[in-house]
Amino acid sequence: MDNINSEENNNEFAELLNRSFTETESLTPGQQIETDIVSIAGDTVFLELNGKTEGVLDRAELADKDGNIQVEVGDRIKVFFLYAKSGEMHFTTRISGDKAGEAGNAVLQTAYESAIPVEGFVEKEIKGGFDIRIGDVRAFCPWSQMGLKRVENAAEWIGKNLTFKITEFSENGRNILVSNRAVLEEEHNKKIDELKKTLREDMVVKGTVKEIRDFGAFVDIDGIQALLPVSEISRERVEDINSVLKVGSGIEASILSIDWKRERISLSMKALLADPWDEIEAKYSKGSKYTGTVARITSFGAFVTLEPGLDGLVHISELRGDSSDSNPADKLKPGQSITVLIKDIDKGKKRLSLKPASTIQEDETVKKYMEPEVDSDTYNPFAALLKDRKKK
Repeated sequence: MDNINSEENNNEFAELLNRSFTETESLTPGQQIETDIVSIAGDTVFLELNGKTEGVLDRAELADKDGNIQVEVGDRIKVFFLYAKSGEMHFTTRISGDKAGEAGNAVLQTAYESAIPVEGFVEKEIKGGFDIRIGDVRAFCPWSQMGLKRVENAAEWIGKNLTFKITEFSENGRNILVSNRAVLEEEHNKKIDELKKTLREDMVVKGTVKEIRDFGAFVDIDGIQALLPVSEISRERVEDINSVLKVGSGIEASILSIDWKRERISLSMKALLADPWDEIEAKYSKGSKYTGTVARITSFGAFVTLEPGLDGLVHISELRGDSSDSNPADKLKPGQSITVLIKDIDKGKKRLSLKPASTIQEDETVKKYMEPEVDSDTYNPFAALLKDRKKK
């Protein structure tokens, strides 16, 4: 009885083995399967397959630009069958020119039907677009389908190996249209979905300055572009953004706002700096004198900086003196040092009201002349004048 059961089990096992082997061998070039990674060794990723053959995939296809592998053993991935050779089943996540040649023209048609990405070499610019070579096959990429943003200089693309999606395949491969933009948009959308799970407002992030404009800087955060307005760079007023930031430099900033619908992220370096208004009542007092620097002149007065991020206004009425037609610019210049007296502090509205005042040295001089001279009968007209003004 045991021998009968044993024989039946062996037959069932053999049948299953033969069936799985047949199923594996029946894969056609371009066919997509989903499988698990069973091992990673050297430049090869080994895939789990039914049957006696091994499934192999180039490690480079699953590595980032720095060569770091993006998967691990046990991960499940989708791959496309290319060809069988020496007992190995070769797969890819995208079809390159050499693989297209090995798999034949049929694999490009399958790539078109299954939206499999293909790698092509940009040979030259032709009327309306670019001539793309995929193995021994020629394809055409329209200008509008190259890159996420149109560039004016076609030479930026010539001579590069890029990834494309086949958007049209006809006449048995004699007419092939491809799009690089479709691939980039798909990658971009995946990146957005990933960042939606991690980024949030008020979060501190690190980025790299990619472009500088008068109104601010565009910063790359994990492949997504964010804007750092010039007003959010520092507590101080930034007159020349290029003196503060450089393309390629790394920054740390807080996320002010996120608009996923319009894909807009605003950053602030200023938010990470201490706000002088938080400590203003402990450092400054109404009626006291301080030395500051004229920051800018307006039609209604002059703004004076007491410390970075803390500006007060000297109203034009405090600058006119005896003349109602005087211009603030006639009395003060940006960068000029000035002693001011604090008239009022409004912490809630972050407003400082100032007026020009005598300097500390001038105050000491006045004090000296105001002090009584015990042993002198000499008349001092300057001191008398000061005393007379004080009485008034």
